[in-house]
Amino acid sequence: MSSYDFKKIEQFAQSLWNFSSCDFQRKKYYVLSMFPYPSGKLHMGHLRNYVIGDVLARYKRSQGYDVLHPIGWDAFGLPAEKAAINSNIHPRIWTEKNIAKMRISLKSIGLSYDWSRELSTCSPKYYKHEQRFFLAFLKAGLAYRKNSEVNWDPIDKTVLANEQVIDGRGWRSGAVIVKRKIPQWFLRISDFSEELLKGLDTLTGWPEKVKIMQANWIGKSEGALIKFRISGYEGRCIEVFSTRPETIFGASFCAISVDHPLVNELDLLSDAEKETLCTQTTYETDHCTDNKNFSGKANFEKVHEQKLGILTKISVKHPFSGDELPLYVANFVFAEYGSGAIFGCPAHDTRDFEFAQKHNLPCLRVISPKCTNTTLPYLLEEGVMCNSNFLDGMEVIEARKFIIKKISSIGIGEAKNSYKLRDWGISRQRYWGCPIPVVYCEKCSMQPVNVEDLPVTLPEEVEFAVQGNPLEHHPTWKHTNCPKCGGPALRDTDTFDTFFESSWYFAAFCSKEGGIDKKSCRHFLPVDMYIGGIEHAILHLLYSRFFMRALNKCGYIEITEPFRNLLTQGMVCHESYQNSSGEYLYPEEAKLLLEKGEKVLVGKMEKMSKSKKNIVDLEEIVSKYGADAARFFILSDNPPENSFGWSDRGIKASFKFLQRIKNLVERYLSNETSGKVETDREIKIQINRIIYEMTKYMDEIKLNCAVAKIHELVNLLSTSGALSRETIFILLRILEPLAPHLAEYLASKLEGDVLLYSSPWVTYSEAVPRSDTIKLMVRKNGKFIESLEVREDSSEEEIISLAKRLIKNAVVDKVIYVPGKMVNFLCSNPG
Repeated sequence: MSSYDFKKIEQFAQSLWNFSSCDFQRKKYYVLSMFPYPSGKLHMGHLRNYVIGDVLARYKRSQGYDVLHPIGWDAFGLPAEKAAINSNIHPRIWTEKNIAKMRISLKSIGLSYDWSRELSTCSPKYYKHEQRFFLAFLKAGLAYRKNSEVNWDPIDKTVLANEQVIDGRGWRSGAVIVKRKIPQWFLRISDFSEELLKGLDTLTGWPEKVKIMQANWIGKSEGALIKFRISGYEGRCIEVFSTRPETIFGASFCAISVDHPLVNELDLLSDAEKETLCTQTTYETDHCTDNKNFSGKANFEKVHEQKLGILTKISVKHPFSGDELPLYVANFVFAEYGSGAIFGCPAHDTRDFEFAQKHNLPCLRVISPKCTNTTLPYLLEEGVMCNSNFLDGMEVIEARKFIIKKISSIGIGEAKNSYKLRDWGISRQRYWGCPIPVVYCEKCSMQPVNVEDLPVTLPEEVEFAVQGNPLEHHPTWKHTNCPKCGGPALRDTDTFDTFFESSWYFAAFCSKEGGIDKKSCRHFLPVDMYIGGIEHAILHLLYSRFFMRALNKCGYIEITEPFRNLLTQGMVCHESYQNSSGEYLYPEEAKLLLEKGEKVLVGKMEKMSKSKKNIVDLEEIVSKYGADAARFFILSDNPPENSFGWSDRGIKASFKFLQRIKNLVERYLSNETSGKVETDREIKIQINRIIYEMTKYMDEIKLNCAVAKIHELVNLLSTSGALSRETIFILLRILEPLAPHLAEYLASKLEGDVLLYSSPWVTYSEAVPRSDTIKLMVRKNGKFIESLEVREDSSEEEIISLAKRLIKNAVVDKVIYVPGKMVNFLCSNPG
């Protein structure tokens, strides 16, 4: 047989392909992998993400769907600006060079993208549309500007995003960061809190864990809004939101946030006191973060361990007893949550308890526990009310319902829901982003740029050595004329948060002209399968869901939910290596040391990362083994949603298996007779079953199981002598989505002018009876070993006994048996 010249085969196959068709008359399927940031280099995580999407795209095309499978670049952001500073290269040039390099890498993998729809978010052709969207949001009241607290670098004299603050210091200057208030632009995502929450119930194709994460982030709390009258101020009151209104009789103080309107209206704090509280308030994160790898932990909750509060000169009256309660301004009360005010019940809240201990405030128990736990604060909701006037003797839940009705009936409050979701801060004080299309005129105040004057583009000549935002210091760019009066005006020098670009790009892909075309969006949206990492489960997905609702409200689009199904692919993992000094090594460095007989510490399988150097270069793998082997292996071991362990042995095995397929087909072609080969009836039954199961696994996106079916078919054809043009074509047709280059090449040898990528999927015949035997996958430590054929009526013990023969001398610690599917042997000593 000829050698497996995969480079020649890949070049040949790619010359045949064209994936730019679009037919509105056919049923559509839109498959999209989250588009990459053009860092310049693809890693194995990229490979897994994009190959999963490509397999689905190719499979759906073979089933007659009008498939949309596009690619683009999330091209604005901090890395390019850092490169400009460190390498004295313009961000645009750095970005374009990386895009060109990554485009070549993506094409080399054989991904079936419609390259005619390629877009880049840093192109004015793209961002002119989002500038138009922003103006529509502004007109609809969905965008607004207010003073907001930010991270301020006192040396660079600039605002920093959260990811630019490292251990409380600026990433460039090393200066200790302080909090300042400056004007910032926001989008009213909080207005959609309930709608976004309820919308999760319709997303039946999303992983449950992602929906839970989003629900927790939105953070709906049910409770009551209660009015506390301010002593000495007739008719004035503080509205307090509480999720535990039944504990009202245990209140010993009230507290408001430093941003509460009363602080300034009643002159409750000095500037120094305000500064003290602001600087001692440390959020775990907020919605202004630029970090797209944010883990999605709940906000608001974690503040500085020291609960600070300043006693004010006024007090408030308890709504039932009329007792005077002291009023504090505290650093653990947030203006954005609830009403920005709380009543403190120290006996039943940890935070209130700590505060009361520090300020010597009363701690009255109002819930008597049903258990022996009498430790304060008592936090459980199981108990009976006590020391609570008319609530005494009631169960906690009963008392909560009763008190809400009571305060509503006597006019001192009402039932209310509150949400932790805050409005989305979209202002960034940096150059490499989309300019915000507004100007400021002394005569006319803030004015939106006229739509016909869009896009507002970035200046090409820019100085990055200056302190602060380069746009702020540009000598000419910010000077313009007012759209209303024509007089001198200044441009807004902030740029959009990069989430702004990624919150609608999937809609832009629908039209080859860019922007949002209603007819195209009506055909293709929502996305049928969206593929990306779990790290995007919160902000990107939530912002995209909000953005569609905002565009819908402004008349641009007809949908509200952008993604029908979501697949969060697992991480690609690799062993880490360290030398005797504890320094991390690249795999090739570790291999060299081992060959020299030096000691290397081999770590556990974990996510590939630059910091631990346990990364495998994609270009090197494709150059050495070919794109098909890389694709086939990355799909073979685990389901797409599970983590995947990379190994040299695995990629070599995939290469050899594909070479085996090539040899099998070429052997048939070299020995083919003119007579028609009649396939045995039992073999037909087995092939029919393989097609049926392969189709089922492709539909269910169980791609590792699909790989196993191809192994099974190759084994069957190799051992049964059932090689024919029909059976070989079946093999190549089901192989094509996973290893398209080799399949296309061999199909051209088999059928001449047949283009496999556009050929229909093979069908199974219900008329052909199923075999009375079944095949199970045998795995060792999760890795596929071989298929096992057994009678349908075989017992579990019999099946496990037969399967053990396939793992030879391995010591079995545990057996996982899935009836009709799999036997997995967990072995401490693989043998």
